Parts: sequence; C-alpha cells; structure tokens
Amino acid sequence: QVQLVESGGGLVQAGGSLRLSCAASGRTFSSSAMGWFRQAPGKERMFVATISSRGVTTDYADSVKGRFTISRDNAKNTVYLQMNSLKPEDTAVYYCAARWGRPVVGRTQDEYAYWGQGTQVTVSP
Repeated sequence: QVQLVESGGGLVQAGGSLRLSCAASGRTFSSSAMGWFRQAPGKERMFVATISSRGVTTDYADSVKGRFTISRDNAKNTVYLQMNSLKPEDTAVYYCAARWGRPVVGRTQDEYAYWGQGTQVTVSP
C-alpha cells in the first residue's frame, strides 16, 4: 500500500521560505510522477507543481512560477517543494500526490491516485 507523508509546514512571515517534504512508501516511486496541490480556506484544492518520474520535466501554476521549486530524490523516495518569497495568499494546506506507476507530469487531481494527509502553511503579512 502506498503512503505519502508530508512535513515541513509551519508559520512564516511574508517574504520568507519553507521547504516541504513528502516521503513515499512503495517500490515504484521512481517510476511515478509526483505533484503538490494546495487548498486555502473556503476554496477548492488547486494544482501547485508537478515533476516527472526522473525529475526531467516540471510544471508550475502561474501563481507560484519563479518562487517555488519542485524536486525529488528517488534514492530517498522523497519529493520536495522549496517555497521562496512567500505571500499571505500562499496560506493553505499543502498536499503531496502520486501518479503511481505513471511517469508523466499531470496538473489535474483526477490523474493522481494517492494523496498525503496535508501540511499547513501559514504566511503572515
């Protein structure tokens, strides 16, 4: 069974940085594209970033492009989201998701079979 466990969330001032981590169980992590999504209070969950199975291809939501960087370490079964220049509007619960066994990046939630429990990121003005 696949499990995804996020960590690294917290409270930060605007302009600050955080790095989220998502540790995955399962033997096919290295052949699976991964993604990050977020859900702000009262809003739908939305796409943030995605990375292909070998880390060659990445894609970002326009709202985070140039500020966030997704990366992965297949030896550690872990995907990261480095978040710089954080803004109050980045406040949300951040979820890691896996396109298990599918190497190509994806932007839509329906493409992801497994999800973590989420980690809260709060950016104060």
